[in-house]
Amino acid sequence: MKAKEVAQKLADQAEAVCRHLLPNGRKEGQEWTVGGVDGERGQSLKIHLSGVKSGVWSDFATGDSGDLLDLWCSVTGLSIVEAIRHAQKFLGIFDGYQFYGKGGTDCTPRLEKPKAGPVKDGSAVFDWLTQVRKITREAILAYKLIENGRNVGFPSYGLDGELIACKWRSIDDKKKQWFEKDSAPALFGWQAIPENARSVVITEGEPDAGASFVLGVPALSVPNGANGHKWIESEYENLERFDEIFLSFDMDGPGQAGAIEIASRLGNERCRLVNITPYKDLNDLLKAGFTTSQFRKCLECARTLDPKELRAASSLVDAVVKEFYPPPGTISGFETPWAKARGKLCHRFGELTVICGINGSAKTHVVNQSSLSAMEEGERVCIFSGEMRPEKTLWRMTRQATTLEDPTIPFIRAVHEWYSDRLWIFDLLGSAKVERLLEVFRYAHKRYGIRVFVVDSLMKCGLATDDYTGQKQFVEALCDFKNEFNCHVFLICHPRKGDDESKPIGKMDVGGTGAITDLADNVITIFRNRPKEEKVQEFEAKREPVPDVLKNAPDAIYTVHKQRNGDWEKKLALWWHQESFQLLESQTSKPHQYVKFSQVVSAEVG
Repeated sequence: MKAKEVAQKLADQAEAVCRHLLPNGRKEGQEWTVGGVDGERGQSLKIHLSGVKSGVWSDFATGDSGDLLDLWCSVTGLSIVEAIRHAQKFLGIFDGYQFYGKGGTDCTPRLEKPKAGPVKDGSAVFDWLTQVRKITREAILAYKLIENGRNVGFPSYGLDGELIACKWRSIDDKKKQWFEKDSAPALFGWQAIPENARSVVITEGEPDAGASFVLGVPALSVPNGANGHKWIESEYENLERFDEIFLSFDMDGPGQAGAIEIASRLGNERCRLVNITPYKDLNDLLKAGFTTSQFRKCLECARTLDPKELRAASSLVDAVVKEFYPPPGTISGFETPWAKARGKLCHRFGELTVICGINGSAKTHVVNQSSLSAMEEGERVCIFSGEMRPEKTLWRMTRQATTLEDPTIPFIRAVHEWYSDRLWIFDLLGSAKVERLLEVFRYAHKRYGIRVFVVDSLMKCGLATDDYTGQKQFVEALCDFKNEFNCHVFLICHPRKGDDESKPIGKMDVGGTGAITDLADNVITIFRNRPKEEKVQEFEAKREPVPDVLKNAPDAIYTVHKQRNGDWEKKLALWWHQESFQLLESQTSKPHQYVKFSQVVSAEVG
């Protein structure tokens, strides 16, 4: 069990721990007060007993503070390793292994002492360490470095202080490195780490560990550089005491890759990668004249290995500012075809819009008209219509683009020239397999940069009307797609069968699983005003003038039931224009011509 986990479990029983460690103290409100870690009566030391600070303590006389595991060490005089073992026993925890202290295990083979002696002042090795590597005499003593002629030895010690490994290297040729026979796969440098340290630096090489010591932070070193991590197996339990592990490996590809692999095994949540660019390693940093404060700043800025999906809210501040104050003239999507909806409803990228209406309600016309508006703004569109042949879809859209019922052939060709870098069709009549549809959509985005996709309709995606699980999975896949590629997707749906088509439908009338509208960013329904049409027909059949109040009534109602990233959820009255197949924002409005007559000239000349 990690030290941090033990400390948290102690905090969960803070009062019991205080009574055990400091029985002469007393409870005052939500704090345990005592004179100090020696247990005398008084009020200098206060320990929180509840809330988010449970277990946190401060000694106002000495300035010491920490969690209950630190307190256990201070009161008992035990090392952090021993305190963890005692605390686990107090808590009744046995997790299947024990700590072995300063590296190695109690069954590690012991080495015969190599024929060598401590590094002596003035020797060739001493001069190389102090003058070339800038390793101080204090660091040499702390790590108990040894020498044999022009070779320096880096010894590793086990639980009982016995030598368990020794690595040698020539001071003349760094490629000449070797281990004493029977050396255990162990970290170098435990002898220099303070007993109660809760964080540690691990380096790629022994001189780097020495450099870290000189810079004020004693460090360990892996035995085999960035490659081969057999040492983790034997050292894993010994590293459990550390809440934070700083990995300061060489700033090259192999070094960083090795550090990331080690972090994944020791726990990404407590490992941090130290960045010392432009220097290669800590020894170079030391030789460059870095100070202790500068090095500690590097540790403070060390990169955490958070999952890529996890982001600090503060890192999104610029994006939030843009949500409040978007730069002039910019929009995160494309506008609707109707000016009266501008600033109220926007088809944003990274969103899924569900459009629902009964048969003949013009829902496909609305989506095609919205697609033309997107193309006019420079966006590229891909349409799947399993209910209509591609040429019929383009016949409808071309009437909308030209505003003419019978455009000339040159004009039709001009429109399709305009389509050439704006519009793509998923050419399939009938049901499309979901996997194939999304595969083609992904290709379309990656190859052509298409950002607007139309699925017409849900019932043509190979899903049964009662296959609610399949429908939910498909809509989830569309959401994953639009999020991954920052696209806008229109999904046309049909409503549940009702008894009366003369009444508008609502969000709850969308057919299929409720997940469709739950997952969608926007839900819009289209209501065709059939009661108006029937009454107009009655007046015309009787050859009577149609009353103005009836004549001016809208032909369709476009209702926004849900807009996740907007606050406008209201109705738009629209009027049908037969020649252009467009829905207009007023009875007197003229249809919008997406392809101008001037383009016919260029088409005829071509």
